[in-house]
Amino acid sequence: MNKTILVTGGAGYIGSHTCKALAARGYTPVTLDNLSNGHEWAVKWGPLVKGDTGDRALLDDVFARYRPSGVIHFAAFIEVGVSVREPGSFYRNNACSTLNVLEAMRAHGCERFVFSSTAAVYGTPRQVPITEDHPQWPINPYGWSKFMVERMLEDFGRAHGTRFCALRYFNAAGADPEGEIGEAHDPESHLIPLVLRAAKDPARSISIFGTDYDTPDGTCVRDYIHVCDLADAHIRALQFLEDHGPAAVNLGTGAGNSVKEIIDAARAVTGLPIEPVIGPRRPGDPARLVADRALAGELLGWTPQHLDIRETIAHAWAWMNR
Repeated sequence: MNKTILVTGGAGYIGSHTCKALAARGYTPVTLDNLSNGHEWAVKWGPLVKGDTGDRALLDDVFARYRPSGVIHFAAFIEVGVSVREPGSFYRNNACSTLNVLEAMRAHGCERFVFSSTAAVYGTPRQVPITEDHPQWPINPYGWSKFMVERMLEDFGRAHGTRFCALRYFNAAGADPEGEIGEAHDPESHLIPLVLRAAKDPARSISIFGTDYDTPDGTCVRDYIHVCDLADAHIRALQFLEDHGPAAVNLGTGAGNSVKEIIDAARAVTGLPIEPVIGPRRPGDPARLVADRALAGELLGWTPQHLDIRETIAHAWAWMNR
């Protein structure tokens, strides 16, 4: 089989780690990225096409030139707060542009589609850990935009035979253990890099939003999954779609760490003092978000390898200090 894979958003955090993993397994990743959130320096394992998934003519040119046998689709806006303030941009970029990609795939006979979805499609959890049959009712436009794509995928699968796997992941964390790539968001919204920035620069503070949740230490619990484990899952999903599909699976460790546990682990890794600022709860923050990862193991043969949160933080810290 042709091992050229189109990776939209391949210059971003998870996309670039997936491109490295693809290349290590004999694939040729072709990155399509407008570099609005990605970085040209992160594209090291295949060609970079600078452009937007909203540009249908460009998509047709990319499919005709490279003839990919599958698409891994990361290109999306991810800032939840911005989605609330500017919902139109999220629906246009995350949903409408994905429709462009799906129609281009159909026109060029490409059938495998691995989708970067999110646990945000579930909304406020009714039970934890969250299984894939949990009701889906997002609580922000970001989650709804991903939900809409999953509905489009189901329809394209029924009508056109598109084989898809939607990967609903929880909190991506860590960095390439070899230090070649890592997380570089601006603005940064993820807890672990924010905590490490506070360790590196005492002038920066890290806030804990609420200490009265129904959790062991009163702070929110999240499921932090190493970015390299996420990359591995995307390749396994691609291989799964050679003979199977459709599927939607959670990607998480199946365990959780509280905000206080993350700060304590960061202190241990860095050897530096980190003094958080205690603030009130933020609206919409559930007490616990933890994945049930059994289905990913059953369908994809996927088991996360980086389960020690200190190791994940150590990889992020090493990258930050490069």
